[in-house]
Amino acid sequence: MLCNNHEALEGYKTPQPHLVSQKIYLNASLAPSDPPCADWTPVPMTTVIPAIYSVICVLGTIANALAVCVLAHASALRRTVANTFMLNLCVSDLLFLLSLPLWAVYYSRGYSWPFGRLACKICGALHNLNLYASIFFITAMSIDRYLAIVHPLRSQSARDPTRARLTCILVWFLACACSAPTLALRDTRYLSGLDVEACVISYPDHTWYLTLVWMKIALGFLLPLLVISCCYCAIALEGRGLERVLWTVAAVVLAFFLCWFPFHCVTFMDVLNSQGKLDGCWVYWSIHNLTPLTLCLGFSNSAINPVLYCFIGNHFRGRLGGLCKGLCACLKARGEDHSQKRGSFSTRLSSFSRKLSDLKDLDTEKKPSNWSVAEMTANQLS
Repeated sequence: MLCNNHEALEGYKTPQPHLVSQKIYLNASLAPSDPPCADWTPVPMTTVIPAIYSVICVLGTIANALAVCVLAHASALRRTVANTFMLNLCVSDLLFLLSLPLWAVYYSRGYSWPFGRLACKICGALHNLNLYASIFFITAMSIDRYLAIVHPLRSQSARDPTRARLTCILVWFLACACSAPTLALRDTRYLSGLDVEACVISYPDHTWYLTLVWMKIALGFLLPLLVISCCYCAIALEGRGLERVLWTVAAVVLAFFLCWFPFHCVTFMDVLNSQGKLDGCWVYWSIHNLTPLTLCLGFSNSAINPVLYCFIGNHFRGRLGGLCKGLCACLKARGEDHSQKRGSFSTRLSSFSRKLSDLKDLDTEKKPSNWSVAEMTANQLS
């Protein structure tokens, strides 16, 4: 079974003798033969997806880079458990966002991967690494907020920065373990139907496909959503004088749900379709057109996270303003220093020019012209 791109894209299915089954998701308009339900107009993925990826990449990179700068330059007193989780979350999002331009080029070239086998494996692994790591870090932050608000006294010993760093190491390890199958199975393959070298996941059999999909739905969405919901429900019940915190909490849960729920719904539809339990033109069209679009919505969570977790907070905005003022002051000081050096050099140059001019005038007075010498000689002879 082959699955093109980092998740299911648009597609058609075709049998292949040496595999148990094969599933290639590609742009239906590019397929060599007419796909089923041809009267359903496909979304032009080769133009829509690169545009969306570009916007997410630019906005997400700027937001996460600013968050990383502020959190990394925080004083020792500000390096709390929550900030440790936030910093690792932003790093995870940044790693993935830096791979988005390659996927945008991949789509724009009609699913032709020009970057080689190693880049295909790395970019695919970064996608899955971010999917698991970001959700695990959000879950860890939710548990930390629950302990800080609901059990402030009993959790003081547990909410230690050292333990937070150990938790981050554990999260990275689990995310890498969940991404390892994708790293192993992803590779470049020549697709004769489209005459392209595509970056695909080659599943040994259908069981592998179902196992990895269910693992992604369970560990990457359902279980974290359950934990996050329980934590924030307990915070809401506690909510005396926590209106601002509760609004932030509601925004976090809603953003997480809205960004990832559509993608996992379409993925579940694909599982049912592969087992013959769900069929029809609307199912076919939804799977092959909505999967990459809902995946874009999931990716947008990487750009939303720093806004929800960092920029809303007064302390973070204050530190960001202080960092910007310090940077501007540094640039201004360097500019003034450069101007002073230029001014000093200009002054020295002007002084040197005046001295040189004075020397020339003095030399002219001491050495009379040829006409003056002849005139003086004539006067002496007369």
